[in-house]
Amino acid sequence: MSWKTKALPALGAASLLAVASTAAVAGDGYHERYSNFFEPLPYFAPIPANNSLTPEKVELGTMLFFEPRISASGVISCATCHNPALGWSDRIPRATGHDGQVGDRNTPTVLNSGFFGAQFWDGREPDLEGQALGPIEADIEMNMPLDEAIARLEEFDEYKQAFARAYGTEAITPERVAHALASFQRTLNTPNSPLDRYLRGDLSAMTDQQKRGMAAFVDNGCTACHNGPALTDSLFHAIQVPGSSDLGRYLVTGDEADRYRFKTPTLRNVALTYPYFNNGGTETLTEAVQVMGREMLGREFDSRTNADIVAFLHALTGDQPNVAIPALP
Repeated sequence: MSWKTKALPALGAASLLAVASTAAVAGDGYHERYSNFFEPLPYFAPIPANNSLTPEKVELGTMLFFEPRISASGVISCATCHNPALGWSDRIPRATGHDGQVGDRNTPTVLNSGFFGAQFWDGREPDLEGQALGPIEADIEMNMPLDEAIARLEEFDEYKQAFARAYGTEAITPERVAHALASFQRTLNTPNSPLDRYLRGDLSAMTDQQKRGMAAFVDNGCTACHNGPALTDSLFHAIQVPGSSDLGRYLVTGDEADRYRFKTPTLRNVALTYPYFNNGGTETLTEAVQVMGREMLGREFDSRTNADIVAFLHALTGDQPNVAIPALP
C-alpha cells in the first residue's frame, strides 16, 4: 500500500478534491500561463436597455426568423442563409439570395452575435436591432420593401396575436419586428466549449495538442484581435485575402484608411462555419490559419504549429442552440 493510499482516511472527500484540483492547476503550465488571455463565454449576451429579453419576444422572433413570406419570392427567410444545421451559416462561399443572385460576401454566422460590438463584415450597423431589417429589404437578399413585409404579416391573425403577447398591442411595426428578431438572435449562444470548460478548471477538457495550439495562438499575437468572450474585438483590420477585391469598410465610411478593412470575425464555432474570410474563398482551417499568419502576422507557420492552432480552434465549438423550427401560420 502506497503512502498516498494510507493518507486517504485522513482526508474527507471534499478535501481530497480540493487538493487534487489545486495540484492539477498548479501542474498545468499552459493553464497558469495562458488562461488569462481568454474569457469563458457567458450563457447570456448583454441585453440593451431599450429591448428587454422576454419569452414572448423570443417566440415571435423565432417565427420571423423562419418566415419566408416576408421575402419577395416567398421562399427565402433569415434561416435560408443562417441555417441551424450548418453552424447558422450556409457553407457556401458567398450568399445566394433573391432570384439566385450571388452576393459579394460570405454569410457570417449569427451564433453569439449578441456579443459583437458591430454587425456585418463592414460594421455598417452597431447592433442586432440595426442589423435585423437590412436583409429583408436588400434587393440581393430577400428583396421585400419593408412596408410590404409588414402588410404581409398583418394578413395573419396569429401574427397579430403574437405581437400582442410580446408588446401589449397587435400593432406590427418595423421597430417591433427588428426587436423581436434581435431578441431571438441573442439566445443563439454556444457556451461550454472545451476551452470554456478548461478555463473554468477542467484541465482535461482540451487535448495536449489543443493546449499547444492555445499557446501558439497567444505567442504569435492572435489575441490582439481575437479576444473577449466571442474571440473578436469587433474592430476593423486591413486584410486582402486571396481572390478578393472587396474594399470593405471603405464602402461605408469613404475613408481611405478603411480600404480592405473588415470586422474581425468571431472564432467561436469556427470549425463549423467554413468556408472562410469575407469572400468565402478559403475552404479549410489549415489554409485559413496560414493566410492569417502570412497576411496579418508576416510569418509562415510550420506544419506542426499550423496543426496545433487548428486543433485549438476546434476546441472553440460550444453547445449548439436547441431551436425547434416553429409552426408558422
